[in-house]
Amino acid sequence: MEYIIEILKAIFLGIVEGVTEWLPISSTGHMILVDEFLKLNVSPEFMSLFLVVIQLGAVLAVVLIYWHKLNPFKSKNGKLHVEPEIMSMWMKIVFACLPAAIIGILFDDVFEALFYNPVTVAIMLILFGIFFIVVENRNVGRKPKVTKISQITYQTAMIIGLFQLIAAVFPGTSRSGATIVGALLIGVSRVVAAEFTFFMSIPVMFGASLLKIVKIGFNFTLMEYVILFTGMATAFIVSVIVIKLLLGYIKKNDFKVFGYYRIVLGLIVLAYFLLIK
Repeated sequence: MEYIIEILKAIFLGIVEGVTEWLPISSTGHMILVDEFLKLNVSPEFMSLFLVVIQLGAVLAVVLIYWHKLNPFKSKNGKLHVEPEIMSMWMKIVFACLPAAIIGILFDDVFEALFYNPVTVAIMLILFGIFFIVVENRNVGRKPKVTKISQITYQTAMIIGLFQLIAAVFPGTSRSGATIVGALLIGVSRVVAAEFTFFMSIPVMFGASLLKIVKIGFNFTLMEYVILFTGMATAFIVSVIVIKLLLGYIKKNDFKVFGYYRIVLGLIVLAYFLLIK
């Protein structure tokens, strides 16, 4: 019975990850709240690994949905050739990920010790919630300059990458939230901003998972492995649904609703950890 309860918890955490990883509302903020009321019966080392590696399930959903746009190797007349436009896109994605990757590798433990706390998460939830509302109000009536992934330049990619760096330093910012709001700020359309953010998540999440695995290793119980793969599988299934729903939503609506949601969630986190707990 105990094992079933732990698996159900893993499924719930996978649902939270699959929803919050792609909506710009901070998966970290939600995981902190969930962990307060729904703790897995696992070692601290495993929990640290679980919260990172579960994201691989989510990112595999991006690979599945966008495989035709992500795979640069195509077969034509029985011969394999490389699509230069897709290779160029990948180079820009890697370029955009460099700031967060370099700083993350060098200072990951420092940032985690300094900023991985409920107050920082709440503040960043609120600040970027306000930022979303301000940017969307600013963009009313303006036509986006970038309406296709191929129109993203290295300069644009670097600016988006610098916003991702903010999320790497300050939990609660939301990686997708930071990159989307950064892209909107410089004239990228909502759909392209979201898709480029999805694509950037692939090297980021694989890299973060690899780094965490190298640090912690694989010395876990069989039950912990079952919990990990259950969470990943759930995150994958939920992510497929959420990504498709989000793309459909932003084709007709703006991101302000997520801004308001972030502000409310941030206030709840602040109230709980400063006043109640």
